Amino acid sequence: MTGLLTVVGLGPGDPRFLTPAAAEVLASATDLVGYGPYVDRLPKRPGQRRHSSDNRVELDRARFALDLATKGARVAVVSGGDPGVFAMAAAVFEAVDNGDPAWRSLDIRVEPGITAMLAAAARVGAPLGGDFCAMSLSDNLKPWEVVEARLRAALAADFVVALYNPISSARPWQLGAAFKIVAETRDPDTPIILARAVMRPDERIRTLPLSEVEASIADMSTIVIIGASTTKLIERSEGQAPYVYTPRFYGVRP
Repeated sequence: MTGLLTVVGLGPGDPRFLTPAAAEVLASATDLVGYGPYVDRLPKRPGQRRHSSDNRVELDRARFALDLATKGARVAVVSGGDPGVFAMAAAVFEAVDNGDPAWRSLDIRVEPGITAMLAAAARVGAPLGGDFCAMSLSDNLKPWEVVEARLRAALAADFVVALYNPISSARPWQLGAAFKIVAETRDPDTPIILARAVMRPDERIRTLPLSEVEASIADMSTIVIIGASTTKLIERSEGQAPYVYTPRFYGVRP
């Protein structure tokens, strides 16, 4: 087969944070496939076909892109952030794993991007400086019981925890439930970072103690970072947001 499929990470939104390698793939693609708002972020190029779809049809989108590639197209499947973090790369390989055997002969590549938790962390300091984990609060593809069990385990291990897909109109209660679980094991002054639309014009980032945080101030464009017991604030001048960091060492500094 002469076709090529590349899953491309667009980064957090600001085009300056699109990698040169990803930009090259996008410029050379004959077809762009992706969730509508992500495709809309890209400039139109003469002769390049655009195939937009809804956010909840990842597998259908992946199969469509694979079919295009088998016909000789150079396909770029676009994802916000990094395509391998709760995004389209896994959907593409799931489609290959369970689909047309011919798809296994395709040249499939993944171009990484800056994922939301890294962009958010960079805005406030270094909250991911120690051990951390990332979770999705969405129960669309796994039961809430699994989400809750994993969150409790991560908190018990004293990881910094980054929460993706924290809340939506269809799931208005889950972030509040997660904060209640956090409150069972973390101190009330634990830093909670709520980073909305990171590196986009409507960016808003707040760092609040656990005792003051409310689920209603987050949405699906928000990444939530829950500090560990070792996460610290560095207070600054009046009107300036504190720096947040998690030391690389644990316990007494060697």
